[in-house]
Amino acid sequence: MAAKRFLDDSDQDNNGDKRMRPTSRPSFASVIGEVVMVKNLQNLFSGLEPLLRRVVNEEMERVMGHCVPRSITRSPSLRIQALEQPTSYELMFEKKLMPTIFTGSRIVDTDGNPLRVVLVDKSGGQTVRTSLPHPIKLEIVVLDGDFPSNSDNNESWTSEELNNRIVKERTGKRPLLTGELNLTMRDGIAPIEDIEFTDNSSWIRSRKFRVAVRVVPGTNQTVGIREGMTEPFIVRDHRGELYKKHHPPMLNDEVWRLEKIGKDGAFHKKLSREGINSVQDFLKLSVVDGQRLRKILGAGMSERMWDVTIKHAKTCEKGKKYYVFRGQNFTIFLNSICQLVKAEINGQGFPGSELSNFTKSYMEKLVREAYTRWNDLEEIDEALLTQGESMEQIPNNLGVAYDQNEYYASTHNAQIGGSEWGVNATFGTTSFVNNALPALPYSFSDSQSDSDGATRWN
Repeated sequence: MAAKRFLDDSDQDNNGDKRMRPTSRPSFASVIGEVVMVKNLQNLFSGLEPLLRRVVNEEMERVMGHCVPRSITRSPSLRIQALEQPTSYELMFEKKLMPTIFTGSRIVDTDGNPLRVVLVDKSGGQTVRTSLPHPIKLEIVVLDGDFPSNSDNNESWTSEELNNRIVKERTGKRPLLTGELNLTMRDGIAPIEDIEFTDNSSWIRSRKFRVAVRVVPGTNQTVGIREGMTEPFIVRDHRGELYKKHHPPMLNDEVWRLEKIGKDGAFHKKLSREGINSVQDFLKLSVVDGQRLRKILGAGMSERMWDVTIKHAKTCEKGKKYYVFRGQNFTIFLNSICQLVKAEINGQGFPGSELSNFTKSYMEKLVREAYTRWNDLEEIDEALLTQGESMEQIPNNLGVAYDQNEYYASTHNAQIGGSEWGVNATFGTTSFVNNALPALPYSFSDSQSDSDGATRWN
């Protein structure tokens, strides 16, 4: 009964009205908590406001792009154009890089020039150089050499996929790529003056790197621009560059820069003992006496190795310097590797195709003598050699057919090219200079004419 009365009393008073319990005052801590909560909400809304504005603007532009007339969409606004069609703009390295790069060395293209990034437009199925009316902020990154993978289409990747394949330095190492990594493209061109690797590429699975260029993330670009990248390449430690072979070799390169001749190796030591220290020394002896050169290298160099070395040496640029050997009644002109390119006897020049066998023997001895006195020869430029005549007049072949009857008929008064050459018949077997000639073995039957018009003997 007491419980029933309590329920009845709590439901209503004598007048049938509900009872109102007095409320307690809020605590100071709860007031402070509510103030902090309101402040946090205000900060949150302040932070969301720029994002919301951007979302609203993008939605408005998207709606306007579908609703405005076609004539308006042809306005010069790059933003509207970008919204209408997929991007056709792409970054591209102007030239390829060297297939092997060394750490600590400036990265250059195959011509040895600094790299350049250009902007191209691939719309219409063609690649055309182009530019934008405003500067573009770019950055250089390093990618794994096998990106995109072999199963992927090399022309298809997303920015997210590229970002996931960016290679960073190893733990405890310096930044993998250093130098001018942030660029500004103006007029569609961005030169890269100085970048270099600090670590080799042997520690990643593909053993190769790529260099990629992209628009700096977060840059407010009016058009989309696709990333560009180089071909895969190997990065070796700079210590390997000390033993690097040069392609093509230079005349003044040390002889061990040639293929199959190792630095301080057996072949290098053999050549050094004979005074053959440079690529030019090697080529001169190969022209004058190839058999002697082959004998110096010895049996340790197989025929295959010999062919590789000679082929590599022949790629050397001979330059535009020529050397003159003068005597009492002759002047001969040689190129930088002792090949005969021109001869004058008693002031008369002779095309090589009209030289008799007797005359060739004489020329042979002149070239051998010039070889032994190389440091005393007069050096001239190509312009002086060809002054007043065309290159076709320079002798280009001493290995012509030999007619024995013509030989004996011409010993006293040789008729060459319709002009007389008054030289005593005994000059071919006697010394024509003050000192006797060295006995160097030649074989004119094996004489050859190079493509540049110079003659060589083996």
